[in-house]
Amino acid sequence: MGAARTPRSRWVEEGLRALARGGPDAVRVEALAKHLGVTKGGFYGYFADREALLEAMLDTWERESVDGVIDRVEREGGDPKTKIQRAGALTFSGDRLLPIDLAIRDWARRDAAVAERLRRVDNRRMALLREMIGTFCPDPDEVEARSMLAFCVAIGEHFIAADYRGRTRAEVRAHAADLVLDRPREDRDREDGGP
Repeated sequence: MGAARTPRSRWVEEGLRALARGGPDAVRVEALAKHLGVTKGGFYGYFADREALLEAMLDTWERESVDGVIDRVEREGGDPKTKIQRAGALTFSGDRLLPIDLAIRDWARRDAAVAERLRRVDNRRMALLREMIGTFCPDPDEVEARSMLAFCVAIGEHFIAADYRGRTRAEVRAHAADLVLDRPREDRDREDGGP
């Protein structure tokens, strides 16, 4: 009986891990094979070349970080404010999607095709924000501004090294969410079991 073939999804997953660790230059067939404990010959049964793997990785990231997140947010339900927070947490605070997303953002600065893919993903994310924020904010200009601020906080906080004057990063992030979501702080305190 022959050895089982390494599934295509494992090559893609290992590629995404390498991308998150070291950017697109870290996605090398030989290195992936070594991490998987296989020879690189099996790679070519699934992919014509490294570029085909990179494209499959981007497809997987887009599917998981947009379609998968939206499906889960809708399935788990809640009011629009809860859905916004859940989508942000699923996308930008985990140890899986966040490092991939940040690596793709960096990659997009040097690759026009990746930049176009990122634009499509971000436009879908912004559309979700606009839709949800629009349920409690009637002013289209304010919807746009709140959507941008929410997105900026979700991504930008990972690049800020500043201290927060006696507050934790989580406390400041929660207060920023209260402001963007037009939510009194007491509501969040009650949800968190506070006063």
